[in-house]
Amino acid sequence: MNPKLQGYAACVFEEAVDGARARLADDLAAIDREFVHNAELRTALTDTSTPPAARRAVLADLLEEKVSPEARRLAAFAAFAATPATEVPAAITWVAHRARRAAEGVFEDEPALGHMAARERVGGFAACVFEELAVDRLELIEEELFRFAMTVESSPALRGALADRDLPVPVRRGVVDDLLSGKVDPATLRLVDFAVAGGRPRDILGTLFWLVDQTAEARGWRVALVVAAQDVDDDGRRQLAESLSRLAGWPVELQVKIDPDLLAGVRVRIGDLQVEASARGRLEQLREHIVSGGWENRGFGDQGRGGTD
Repeated sequence: MNPKLQGYAACVFEEAVDGARARLADDLAAIDREFVHNAELRTALTDTSTPPAARRAVLADLLEEKVSPEARRLAAFAAFAATPATEVPAAITWVAHRARRAAEGVFEDEPALGHMAARERVGGFAACVFEELAVDRLELIEEELFRFAMTVESSPALRGALADRDLPVPVRRGVVDDLLSGKVDPATLRLVDFAVAGGRPRDILGTLFWLVDQTAEARGWRVALVVAAQDVDDDGRRQLAESLSRLAGWPVELQVKIDPDLLAGVRVRIGDLQVEASARGRLEQLREHIVSGGWENRGFGDQGRGGTD
């Protein structure tokens, strides 16, 4: 099943409590039956010429006031996430089955996935969390995720514990809860918890930094992680942000870490791109990498607004 849908469903099931889970399961079962018996609906939503966002909008509109908001939300996302479109019925069946298991109190461990698929699953969970959040709260969550990622990076013992795949998931989540519960926004804790439960243990640090970037995208920004040899004053930060924004083609927010061992210059990471930028020539290399890699066509600035498409 689509990893992003796995993560999104896990988030919706987590939010539903007590009787809401039973209703969610009943509603999704009814939607699943409708797909079986309504050939016109099935044909419309499995048409490969229909864009995913349109499939999501059509199903959400059809289900308005007919099922619970949670069921409508999850079914619509399943129609969006199913790739190719012919897999929409299977995606609906899958979420209906998982919802029934959740209503019965059965929560299965997330299956092991490859590196990028595991990040996509965490991204699906994050998309669900972000949907109801205001921009100012997203900004707080981004900062808290960044601080925790830096803490993990600077603490070999903590990083080792969270990356130890031999430690049961509840134990690793317990470590996170002990460190963050009551100290960060509840949404931040949920995201880190699922990064542990749904991501790859040995990629925990990379997943946390990736979540920082996903949170920034959710409010229309990109994060540039800058490691500098010396502190950067306000004017220097402004100039660097402006330069990187021009190079990247979208607004960039700086997260700065001081590393005296760097001696001179800065190291810049934007998303999965990392560049040593000790002089203007290095920034020109960054420009060439972005253009030659097709970054301008990936639509980063048009996605992830509040988790909707």
